[in-house]
Amino acid sequence: MNQADYVAQNEKIIRSLPAYVGDYYLAKSTVPLSPATLYQYLNEFNRFFNWLIASGISQAASVRQISLTELEHLKKQDVELYKSALLNRGKQTAKHPKGALSHRTVNRSLNALSALFKYLTSESESANGEPYFYRNVMQKIALVRDGETYATRTKAIKDQLMLGDQDRNYLTFINTRYGQNLDSRHQRYYERDRERDVAINALMLGTGIRVSELTNMDLKHLNLKNGSVQIRRKGGKWDSVPIAKWVLPYIAEYLKIRQARYLATEDTPALFLTKGTAQPRRITTATVELLVAKYSQAFNHVRITPHKLRHTLASKLYLETKDEHLVATQLGQSSTSATGLYTHVVDTKQRAALDALHDNQKKPS
Repeated sequence: MNQADYVAQNEKIIRSLPAYVGDYYLAKSTVPLSPATLYQYLNEFNRFFNWLIASGISQAASVRQISLTELEHLKKQDVELYKSALLNRGKQTAKHPKGALSHRTVNRSLNALSALFKYLTSESESANGEPYFYRNVMQKIALVRDGETYATRTKAIKDQLMLGDQDRNYLTFINTRYGQNLDSRHQRYYERDRERDVAINALMLGTGIRVSELTNMDLKHLNLKNGSVQIRRKGGKWDSVPIAKWVLPYIAEYLKIRQARYLATEDTPALFLTKGTAQPRRITTATVELLVAKYSQAFNHVRITPHKLRHTLASKLYLETKDEHLVATQLGQSSTSATGLYTHVVDTKQRAALDALHDNQKKPS
C-alpha cells in the first residue's frame, strides 16, 4: 500500500477502536510516525483488545467499549498470559489456520502496546491536565529473547545475499538479458519498465533503504549531483542517505525516460511511477516486492525480498569498513544492536573478494 492507502485504512480501523486510541493516533500522526507504522500498531491494539474480551479479562461488549480503567488495572499476569497466548498458538493446520508467531512478531506486538501505554500514562493530557492514568503495566513486561544465534540467522540468509560482483551482475542481467525469452506481451511490459526496475534495484543495493522508504520518495528528495537521497525513516524522522557512486548511472537512465514513459508532469511528485489509466501513480511496496522476486528468481533461481537487498548492502559495507556504527548510520538504526548479524555473514573467501569493494565499477551499458 502507498501512504494514502495506509491513511485510509488507519482511519477505518480507528472507528472500531476506543476513543483514547484515536487520541494516540492523532498525537503520533503529528510527530510524525509513518502511516505504515501506525497501521501495524493499530492492528496490534485491535488484536490485544479482542483477546481481552475473548479471555474474559474485559467485560466490554465490543472493542470500542474497553475502558481506560480496565487498562489501568490490568495485572502483570494478564499481559504475560497474552504474551504466552501469542507464543503458543501452535503450528498452522486446517483447524488452526493462523499458525504460530515468530518471536519477532510477538515482540512487535509488545512494543506496540508499550507505545500505547506510555502515551496513556505519561504523554496524554486529560481535562485536568494530567495523564489519563499513571500505572503502566507494560513497564513490567519483558520482550521475548530471540533463541536464534547470529550464526543461525546468517546461515539462513547468506545464500540470498548478492556478494562479490553478484549485485552488479544482477543489475546487468535485468538490463540486458531478462527480456530474451519473454513472450510478446511480457516483453512490452519489460521494455516499458526496464530502466525503472533497474533503478529501483540499484537504489536499494546502493543505499540499503527499506522498500517503504523507497516507495514514499518524491523526485525532489533525490540529489544526483551530491549522490544522496532524503527519506523519512521509521518514527517519522528525515534522514539524508548517501548513494553508492556506482549505482548513480542506473538512476540517471531512469530519470531520462520518467517523464515521457510515464507521462509525469510537474504535479507528479513520486520518484518511482507506474503507468495509470488516466495519470501516473506512485509505485507500491507490493509491486516492488513482486518485481524483486521476479528478477531474482530468474537471475539465480533464488527468490528474494527487497529486505535481502538491504542485507546485501549492510554486509558489504561492514566488510569494507569493519565499522558497525557506520553500517547502523547508513541503515538508519539508532544503535548497533541489529548490525551484529553482518559481522557473521561472509566467510574468509568472500571477505577476500570484497577487499576492493566498488573498485573498477562499470557504468551500465
